[in-house]
Amino acid sequence: MVVGGISFAGSAVAFAKLQGLVTGTPITYAGQQVVNALLAIAIVALAVANLAIGSQAVFFIPLLLLALVLGVAFVIPIGGADMPVVISLLNAFTGLSVAASGFVLNNFALIVAGTLVGASGTLLTTLMSQAMGRSLANVLFGAFGQVQTAAGGTAVTAEGKSVRSGSPEDVGTMLAYARKVIIVPGYGLAVAQGQHAVKELADELEKRGVEVDYAIHPVAGRMPGHMNVLLAEANVPYEQLKEMDDINGEFQSADVAMVVGANDVVNPAARNTPGSPIYGMPILNVDQAKNIVFMKRSMRPGFAGIDNELLYDPKTIMLFGDAKDSLTKLVGAVKAA
Repeated sequence: MVVGGISFAGSAVAFAKLQGLVTGTPITYAGQQVVNALLAIAIVALAVANLAIGSQAVFFIPLLLLALVLGVAFVIPIGGADMPVVISLLNAFTGLSVAASGFVLNNFALIVAGTLVGASGTLLTTLMSQAMGRSLANVLFGAFGQVQTAAGGTAVTAEGKSVRSGSPEDVGTMLAYARKVIIVPGYGLAVAQGQHAVKELADELEKRGVEVDYAIHPVAGRMPGHMNVLLAEANVPYEQLKEMDDINGEFQSADVAMVVGANDVVNPAARNTPGSPIYGMPILNVDQAKNIVFMKRSMRPGFAGIDNELLYDPKTIMLFGDAKDSLTKLVGAVKAA
């Protein structure tokens, strides 16, 4: 009940953050970790009393309520950029809850299923944390997304900077005469349901002899493996889906890197700005491509809440609009080129 309550409440908060119902930045207050620790101690004390004295409403109801409160308190200080890791961890928690239910009900199937979910979710959580270059403790307790300025570090802002925007015809011509194009999908592609449009664009480019690959960052999107599932739905060949470590060395030889709805996972601040909250996170080396096309609805920052200096790079062309609509227009532009 405790594990399930924490998972349920935490998942509700994660949903609210990802849907924009509450702010995606960490919500923190003084003594937050102490409050969480006291909640956990109270839960353990009530659980022990419940087992020792017997299941009574006087212990049972407060135990459930405190578990729900701890679930909320556990997730609110975690930024939106870390939600894929948190969702994976909460999935592991639900597996433990199912396994515990299996022991209570003497149901072997529940025990096996819950253990598999718990173990795989824990492993995936650990691997995703490592892919971000951070420990799980830092993800859960580091309030990732709060802007902090280290000594000598400066945050990148839009002040005094300009962006270069282009039309679908301009970008379509560039893509049509490229030799190698790397597509970087992000959550914006999923929101627009543009996976089939991006596959159609890739098919048109391949008809013209253009080499097309997809660069998949481990935490792109809003859930583990989001981009892989999204592109598989559009029947993108598996061999074209390349993980970050495999594709990063190829950006230097790419004529065009096309970012579709991604942001933090391509932000050079992770390498160049020690004061940035994402400093140290492994990113896709989009900035090393000869030309960059950035498809976004607006100039709003990503989950981490910081500006992306790549948007102001002289090599970057912004293509504003809904991803699906823009991709459809690019297909027509490539055909006409």
